[in-house]
Amino acid sequence: MGDLKIEEPKIDMWKLAFGFVEMAVVKCAIQLEIAETIESHGHPMTVSELSSAIGCNPSLLNRIMRFLSHNHIFKEIIDTQGSKSYSQTPSSRLLMRSEENSIAPLVFLESSLVTQASWQSLSVRVLDKAPSAFEAATGKDLWSYAAENPVFNKLFNEGLACVTKLEMPSIIDGCLGVFDGIDTVVDVGGGNGTTLGNLVKAYPWIKGINFDLPHVVSTAPKCDGVEHVGGDMFDSIPKADAIFLKLILHDWGDEECIRILKKCKEAVPQDKGIVIILDAVIDKENKTNVGLILDISMIVHTNEGKERTLEEWGYVLGKAGFSRYTVKSTNAATSVIKAFP
Repeated sequence: MGDLKIEEPKIDMWKLAFGFVEMAVVKCAIQLEIAETIESHGHPMTVSELSSAIGCNPSLLNRIMRFLSHNHIFKEIIDTQGSKSYSQTPSSRLLMRSEENSIAPLVFLESSLVTQASWQSLSVRVLDKAPSAFEAATGKDLWSYAAENPVFNKLFNEGLACVTKLEMPSIIDGCLGVFDGIDTVVDVGGGNGTTLGNLVKAYPWIKGINFDLPHVVSTAPKCDGVEHVGGDMFDSIPKADAIFLKLILHDWGDEECIRILKKCKEAVPQDKGIVIILDAVIDKENKTNVGLILDISMIVHTNEGKERTLEEWGYVLGKAGFSRYTVKSTNAATSVIKAFP
């Protein structure tokens, strides 16, 4: 037992040191289109069949599939003759780029050279030697860099849209009843309009306004029931019955957050308006690691952004002048915060 106690910390550190391996192998699986190949085949495939269909090294692919099945991405099947094959799982289907809820865009964003260089600059930010880790790596803040680099801008917006698609069922469920009696909704920082498009489908009586920076909405696809409007949320926000902010306020420090919330408050009717915030709420128990991961991500990608505790949300909402608010947990990484003027 004594030796086991000594070894467990070492094993944990090994896992942390090689934490990037899982993402690299998953990205490899996406690029090789392993899931698509098995799906089109219609039944489990051996490594020999897979390597022939993909056109890759069978010995190396065997080691990739061993790793992926060990991590429950694909399922390993051994028949009565001892022959090994691999089948799809709910997780592997998320790797298919043709799937509506594919996680591929998020993997490509987080594994990109720009994003990885930012993560490697985390200590630079903690030492206060740069406004953000992203800026330490690229020389510009995230928003300026995206505005000047169309390839990264596309990668970034597709990655955020991917997160939206994955969480949308939980978002819809968490917003049940919220949009009753509401005719117009502005999605502030709505990116390419994915979130608002899904909300309008779920609540077809809503007229949606997707509001984001001009270079973002200029490439947003057309969507029934959604109007794309370019602008700056620090200057003004289009008028509506409700303002919707999903994973926006965590990008900013308290001072900027309060400024944004004040603009939101000005944009809705004071008697029946509502501001709906979808963001993480860090609880004391930290039952899941997702909120803490997102919080470190804010250190990397933003200057002053952070995930907030319930008390910290109460502080910024109070300073922005909201009379009351409610918080509802969802099955996603975010909670639904409803703030009333």
